[in-house]
This record gives sequence, C-alpha cells and structure tokens, in this order.
Amino acid sequence: MASHRKPRQRTLSGGTARTTAATLALAGAATATAFEGTSQADPRPTPAQVKSEVDRLYEEAEAATERYNGAKEQADEAERALTGLREETARKTDQLNTARSALGTLAASQYRSGSLGTAVQLALASDPQEYLSQASFITRAGDRNAAGISTVRRRLDEVGKLREQATGHLADLRSRQDELAGHKAVIEKKLAAAKNLLARLTAEERAAYEAQSSGGPAAAPAAPKGSTPAPPPAADGSRAARAVAFAYGAIGKPYVWGATGPGSFDCSGLTQAAWRSAGVSLPRTTYTQINAGRRVSRDQLAPGDLVFFYSGVTHVGLYIGNGQMIHAPRPGSTVRLAPLDSMPWAGASRPA
Repeated sequence: MASHRKPRQRTLSGGTARTTAATLALAGAATATAFEGTSQADPRPTPAQVKSEVDRLYEEAEAATERYNGAKEQADEAERALTGLREETARKTDQLNTARSALGTLAASQYRSGSLGTAVQLALASDPQEYLSQASFITRAGDRNAAGISTVRRRLDEVGKLREQATGHLADLRSRQDELAGHKAVIEKKLAAAKNLLARLTAEERAAYEAQSSGGPAAAPAAPKGSTPAPPPAADGSRAARAVAFAYGAIGKPYVWGATGPGSFDCSGLTQAAWRSAGVSLPRTTYTQINAGRRVSRDQLAPGDLVFFYSGVTHVGLYIGNGQMIHAPRPGSTVRLAPLDSMPWAGASRPA
C-alpha cells in the first residue's frame, strides 16, 4: 500500500524562497525598465539638428515643387490640345453632316426621277462607313454621286482621326493629373514634417532659424507689410532692367509653391513673371530655365541674370548686382534679397 502513496512535494527552505523572490523581483524590475526605455520620447533635437533637417526637407519639397510645375505645364498643354481637338472635331462633324445632307438631297431627287442609285443606298445605309469601304464603289457611281460620296468619305475619315487623337490626349491628360497628385502629396508631406520640427523649437530658436534662413546678416530683410520696398537701381530701359524692377516690386510677397503671381510666387514662378514683364517668355521650371538662355560664369554676372542653386538645379533667383539676388526662398517666407553665397551655387544663364 505504501508504494501507491503520493510522494510528498518538497517545500522551499526559507533561504531558497528568499533568493527566488529576489531573483523574480530583479527580473521584473529589469523588464519594466526596458519597457520604460522604449516608451520614452526621443531626446529633444538641438536647434542645429532641427535647422539641418528642416533645410533638407525644404530643399526636397522645392525639388518636388519643380517637378510639380513641370507636370502642371505638360498637363495644361495636354488640356489645351484636347480642347482644340474637340473643337476641331465639332467643326468637322458639322461639315460631315452638311455633306450627308447634300447627298441626301441628291438621293431624294433621284428617287423622284425614278433613278435610285448608289447615293440612295449610301444615305439609307445603317453603317455608311462600311458601305463606303467597298471596292470600286466610286467608279460605279456617277460623277455627281462620286463627288458627294467622296466628300462624305473624307469627312468621315477626318472625324475618325480627330476622335482617335482626342482619345490619346485624354489619356495623356489623365496621366499628367495623376502625376500632379503624386508630386503634390510629396510636397505636402515634407512641408508638414518641416512644420512639426520647427514647432519643437522655442520662439527664440525659431527667430534665429528665420534670421539664418533669410540669407544671413548680409541679406536685406523682407519689406514689412504696408511698407514700400527699397527702390531698384536706376534702370537703363533694357529688358533685364525691367525684370529686375519687377522683382523689386515683388519683395514682401509670400512664397506659395506652384504660384506665378501676381500676389504670390515660388522661385521659378518669380523669375518667369519678372522676365515676362520685360516681354521675354521663360519656361516654367528651374531645370528648363537654366537652358533657356546663354550660360554665363559667376564672374560674368549682370543684373537680370538667372542664378541657380543646389546640385539638382532646384532653386533660382534673379541677380541684381553686388553679389545679391532677389528670390522666393521657401514656404513660410516672402520674396526677399539674399546673397549668392547663401546657397550652394549651380550655375547661371542670361535670358535676353
């Protein structure tokens, strides 16, 4: 009977129990510390780190803005082409209907005279295009019928080709619109990230960042609202002088990505508008504007020249002399003067 008894469980001695409890307590404390460490917020970045990251985000947003501007220009061109094709299709359709009406009148005359011919067959056919494609049709018709049928056939071909072109342009327009939406999403995401970073700075740190971003101590501040900007140098009546005068007049107006004036600008929108006021048409983007004129070296710069920055040629300003330019820097800022040395140099061109 003793062999069937349940063995007695060993109990922990006092020392062993205390050791186990201590081990479990230490393990629990270590686990809690580990979770607390992972849940803690990241260390607050220094103002220098924030500036570096915000500058990078703004530069990337500006590059995306120029891609947006390029896609917008192409979308506008596709839309204009589509509108033109639709208008031309409507005109050709009217001409087709007129030709069909004339052919129908001829057919009615033949019917009244008892001479039903190919014109009647064409007018009454459910699918005139298929009927017209039959071989040697024109040679079997009389001269008058042949002329009318030939006109209808030509108009049908013209309308068909125009509709095919319109379909292609519509597909291109939709593709450009999708591209626009993608660039817009990238821009807004980067600008939101920059805004969140700047919000982590104190008011004094943000003011210091703004002062540095305006182009440093050598840069003239943006004109306060309601004040008159500093007058431009004496103009000589040239197109370059008129472009510079326009840029001076834009000082203090806000940067808005994708804007070309008159109330706000992005960087390439400002230079395009400035030269447009002088009667010179520039393309929309930085990377096309740099090729729109004659390239000039930095030591050959003259007022009115376009000056470009960053390795991707993603920023442009208008040179005004004495190592200074007028440009639209970035979102949240205004059109202002700044030294050329405030950004990495990429090149220059002279539109006129």
